[in-house]
Amino acid sequence: MDLSPDLLVIGGGMAGLTAAARASRDGQRVTVVEVSSDVGGSGRFAGYIWTAPTDAVMDEQNPGGDEALKRTLVERFDAAVDWIRSTGVEAGASQRILSFGQGHGFDTNQYVDTCRRMVTESGGQVLLSTTTEELLVDDGAVAGARLRLPTDEVVEIRARTTVLATGGFQADPEMREKLLGPGAGALPLRSNPNSRGDGLRLATAVGAATGLERAGFYGHLVPSGVPFKDSGDFVDLSLYYSEHALLFNLDNERFVDETLGDHLTTVALSEQPEARGLLIADARVRRDWMVPAYVEGAVSVDKFALASKRGGRTGLAESLEELEYLPEEWGYDGAAIRSAIERFNAEVAAGTTPGRKLDATPLDEPPYYVVETTPAITFPFVGVLIDERARVLAVDGAPIPGLLAAGSDTGGLWNRAYAGGLAAAIVFGLTAARTHLEGS
Repeated sequence: MDLSPDLLVIGGGMAGLTAAARASRDGQRVTVVEVSSDVGGSGRFAGYIWTAPTDAVMDEQNPGGDEALKRTLVERFDAAVDWIRSTGVEAGASQRILSFGQGHGFDTNQYVDTCRRMVTESGGQVLLSTTTEELLVDDGAVAGARLRLPTDEVVEIRARTTVLATGGFQADPEMREKLLGPGAGALPLRSNPNSRGDGLRLATAVGAATGLERAGFYGHLVPSGVPFKDSGDFVDLSLYYSEHALLFNLDNERFVDETLGDHLTTVALSEQPEARGLLIADARVRRDWMVPAYVEGAVSVDKFALASKRGGRTGLAESLEELEYLPEEWGYDGAAIRSAIERFNAEVAAGTTPGRKLDATPLDEPPYYVVETTPAITFPFVGVLIDERARVLAVDGAPIPGLLAAGSDTGGLWNRAYAGGLAAAIVFGLTAARTHLEGS
């Protein structure tokens, strides 16, 4: 075992393996430490690298994010796509993502496996089922970490630079409750189960700053009461079409502009009573948005049919009047919701856009498809603060020598907004490798 590599990467997901592979290509000896039995993390469940195409679009979509981090992501995105292709993994043609983004499909499983192979074939090592107990600090600089191997042996690995990339804290309900707000601990987990906040704990133990407070998280709406059977459900059960439907809380009121994105509606619903709501679509929404693929090239799934088959709270109303017969035990007032939809349709017909920026089409084509929904979390936006060179910042704002971070362990980039998790992971993974090579 190499106990003194050039670079130590804690976390073998998309960000960590990107940093490790890039550094390996640059001739560095690299050790990757992964707590689970395989590399890849939640990156194995994704399929697109995308973000806002310009600084102006990024500012419009994510006005509260750190300016330097936003600029870095946009400016280095094309280089990140070129990097993927340089590993031998195909990245598809540019295509539109959501209402504002631009990106490329690629095989994320092939990519993470390729990155791992690049590390090992360059003489590096990947330590699986290995826990990082603490960071080592010499004269104020991080100098490696103390690890517990699967044999229960404890070893110290010393390195010039250490990168934290453990994937966030979404799998730790207590940390979610504390850092994301009341009720966040009970949200369904739409992610790998091994991202339990190790990176955040390790960083704060050596004085790292965290943020941004109340920044939210990335996730999607899913049918309430329907557990995930496997990772395929993370996409199949996500109700992306909510952007074109209407969502009501337990007070029978709309509370968000649904058209701005299902991922943003998810955060908004998490802050409503009991974090559940009634999502209503008509035949047009089902035909144009519920059944077709959400992104070009993705598999089509009838979200309503799947939710019904899996035992979710669903209903089919042949008219708005039938909404009045919602089951009482669900806790909604069907008559009030019917009236709210009728008012919405009347306002649209009168030429107004009642709280809908991107799709003010009425819901007036029966039948009506009803799904009770709840938020599911993929990863948090709160994390270790970094600068544009991926250097971890101390509470006084100065970089902590020897310590970098990338991916979902970091905070500051997204603030109740989102424009591409894989893009951020790869861009800042590459940035971390560059900073290491230049001298962190």
